[in-house]
Amino acid sequence: MAKRSMIERDLKRARIVERYSEKRATLKEAFNSATTQKERLEIHRQIQQLPRNSSPTRVRNRCWVTGRPRGYYRDFGLCRNMLRQMAHQGLLPGVVKSSW
Repeated sequence: MAKRSMIERDLKRARIVERYSEKRATLKEAFNSATTQKERLEIHRQIQQLPRNSSPTRVRNRCWVTGRPRGYYRDFGLCRNMLRQMAHQGLLPGVVKSSW
């Protein structure tokens, strides 16, 4: 199980990303449509003024059961260990053990 503080930190980052997502998107759109270098520089400075944790790349995918950050399967929101355990117990509908 991951440290509780790390899980909470990621949840806080996710909330900050959600709060600033609209503002960040409008600034990025303005940056891409700016024609002069001076405009782009000014918009880039505005983007840099946003909180660092408002960038979506700073949010780490974590297992919702254990909080484990590695071996994460997006389709289920689980780490590989919990995916295997829950699949064996039949808790994941539609998941069957493979054989060939």
